[in-house]
Order: sequence, then C-alpha cells, then structure tokens
Amino acid sequence: MLQHFRVRLAFAGLAAAAAFALTAEVTGAASGTTDRIILRTGSVIEGSIVKRNERSVWLDIGPDVVRFNVDDIDEVVVGDPDEEIEVESESLYHTAMNLPELSPREHAKRIGAAVIKVRTPRGLGSGVIINREGHAITNAHVIQGETTLRCTVWFPQEDGTLRRTVIEDIEIVATNNHLDLALLRIPKLDDREFVFAPLERSEGIELGQNVFAIGNPLGLERTLSQGVISTTQRSFDGLSYIQTDTAINPGNSGGPLFNTRGEVVGITNMGILGGQGLGFAIPTRYVKDFIRNREAFAYDKNNPNSGHQYHHAPPRLAEGVPAKLQDD
Repeated sequence: MLQHFRVRLAFAGLAAAAAFALTAEVTGAASGTTDRIILRTGSVIEGSIVKRNERSVWLDIGPDVVRFNVDDIDEVVVGDPDEEIEVESESLYHTAMNLPELSPREHAKRIGAAVIKVRTPRGLGSGVIINREGHAITNAHVIQGETTLRCTVWFPQEDGTLRRTVIEDIEIVATNNHLDLALLRIPKLDDREFVFAPLERSEGIELGQNVFAIGNPLGLERTLSQGVISTTQRSFDGLSYIQTDTAINPGNSGGPLFNTRGEVVGITNMGILGGQGLGFAIPTRYVKDFIRNREAFAYDKNNPNSGHQYHHAPPRLAEGVPAKLQDD
C-alpha cells in the first residue's frame, strides 16, 4: 500500500507531497542523503536532489522522484554546497562547478549577503565580496578621488536573519579607471566569515538569458531587480559591455549581475539617462583579468593614476584663428 501511494505521489503534486512529508523524511534519512526541501506549509522532505532549475526542483526520495514548484518552496538545503566551491589558483576570486539553476528568491537567501554597500563622503554605490578574506569588487568611479571608505556588510545569523554591520577603514587594493573596476579589502570582525559570491567559471552568457542584480539603488539597501541579457557585446570606448534590461539605477554601480546559477557574470556600472531598460555591466572576463594583474594597478594615493581624477586640459588653440572666434 505504501509503494502504491508513493507512485501516486509523483503525479499528485504538492498537496500529496506535503501529506507525505513524514514518510519522505524517513526515506531520505535511511538512504543517507542530506538534501532537504522545506515547503511553505512547514513540511520538510528529505532525499537527494537530482535536478533543479529556476522553476522546479526534482527530489529523489527512494523509489520515486518528486517534482516541486519553486513557488511552493520556502527553502532548499543542500547537504554541503561548499564542497562544490573551488579556488581559482593564484587568484583571489572563486569559481564553482555544477551549480544548480535557482530562482532569484533562492539565490537572494543563499548569496545575497555577499552584496555590500560602499559609501564615501561624496556618495555611495554597491559591491560584491569575492572571498572569505573580505576582498570585494566595486566600480572605480564609486571611490574616485576618495580615501575614506565605509562598507555596510550583512552577516547571516543562526536564526536565519542578517545582521547589518558598518565597517570602516576599508583598504583600497587596486583601481583601474579604464575598466572602471576597484578591488577593496574589508577588515574582518571577530570570527565572522564573509559570505562570498563565485565568479562565472567560463563565459557562457547568451542573448535572452535570465539575470538579476542586487544592489543599493538611491541608497535603498539590498534591492533585487531582474531581467534578461539584451545583448552580450555592446561596445563603448573600446570595451565590450553586457547590456541588460535589468533595472540599473544610481547606487547599483559596482554591484553584481548574477545568472540563474548564482554566478557573477558582470559588475553593473552604468545606465542610459532618460532611457528605460538600458543597463550595462562589465563582463566577468575583465574582472578576472583585473584581479590577476592587480599588482599593475596597485593603489597609491600619491600616484595620480590610481584613484584620482583630474579635469581635462584646456583645448589647444588652432593657429591663425583668434581665440574669441574659437570660444564662439
């Protein structure tokens, strides 16, 4: 009778799954699996996740595989997601293998705390932490000409909430004004570890691909917006940018653009004033190259090429033309 009920469960949907939660927990525990699906009803189903994307999760509970809609799921707990994370050799950033596709809501819970707010005496922007040591990427124009920086960081608590913490004495490690990228280091507090986001392992963005951004537009902390890749290569000033219809506003600058696997595919840095759905991000390939070669862009407050901006020189006067005519 139990076997017959399990077969029906695979086709009965969420209502049957909730009623079957207790049996599923026993099945999952017996097989030694540790993946768990917590439904919005409060039921917990254990088993082994065999497939997932941004719309559904498939859980192997023994003799059957059950499909769950992400809208009915409160949380997905994978046995040990850190096992998939590997450090890129000789670099500060991380990449990940075999990451599942999840909804933006699930990713916001998992890696949303990797997004920070960067504040200077003249303004604010966003950033993303890229390792446990507290290194973070933001835009160079966010910190342009500034040496006093503060970052707002969110640390996960045992009860599932986030603790908002403002950290001062931020170190500027490197800046590249041409790429509009800056590398920061946030000092550690106590024994708290930073949540970090992996960079895209290999460039694979496509036209129409779903993406989402998390940042602090106009100072509105931890704002999530989503859209698609409008084009993968938009040229400005000799550089190629990702164009997206994801909402990008002042304050989003320096924040991450994620794909559905939770990888950083770009660093948002500009939008078109007066336009709608015209946002742009620096591709991850530029970010990786900047980090690998950070010594070439090491920040020095006494070096005018690192972090300082000057007015353009006055235009050269053409020979034989009176200055008054040129001004007109």
